[in-house]
Amino acid sequence: MPATRKRKDLSVPAAGIKPYVVKKGEKYMNKKQLEHFRVKLLAWREELLGELTRTVHQMRDEPDNPPDPNDRASQETDMSIELRNRDRERKLIKKIDEALGRIETSDYGYCDVCGVEIGLERLEARPTAELCIDCKTLDELREKQMG
Repeated sequence: MPATRKRKDLSVPAAGIKPYVVKKGEKYMNKKQLEHFRVKLLAWREELLGELTRTVHQMRDEPDNPPDPNDRASQETDMSIELRNRDRERKLIKKIDEALGRIETSDYGYCDVCGVEIGLERLEARPTAELCIDCKTLDELREKQMG
C-alpha cells in the first residue's frame, strides 16, 4: 500500500450521515428512527465493501516479488496489515447484516440480554450495538475477570 494514500477511518459508521434528531414526544424506535439506522448501516456496509474491493484490486496490481529484499519485506508487512484490517472489516460487515436483520424484525435498539432501550446516542456511536450500556459494562467486567 503506498505510504502517501491516507486510509479512510471505517470504524466511524457512515461518517457523512448526520445523527438523528429526536422530536419531542417521539416514540423510541419508530419508523423514522429505524429507517435512519437502516440507511446508516447500509452506507457503512457499502464503504466497507468498497475498501474490500480496493484491496483486491491493489493486490492484483502490485508486482509479485520486488527484487530488493527490503522492498519485499515492506510489501509483505503492508499487505499483512491490510489483510488484517480487511478481516476485521469482514467481521464488521457480518455484524452490520445482523443489525439490519434486527431492524427487519423490530428488535433493533433493544438490549439482547435485558430488553431495555439501548438509546439513540449509543446507537449513533455504534449502530451494531446489541447490549445496553449496563449489560455491556457487566460483559466487559466478566471478560476482564476471565483473563
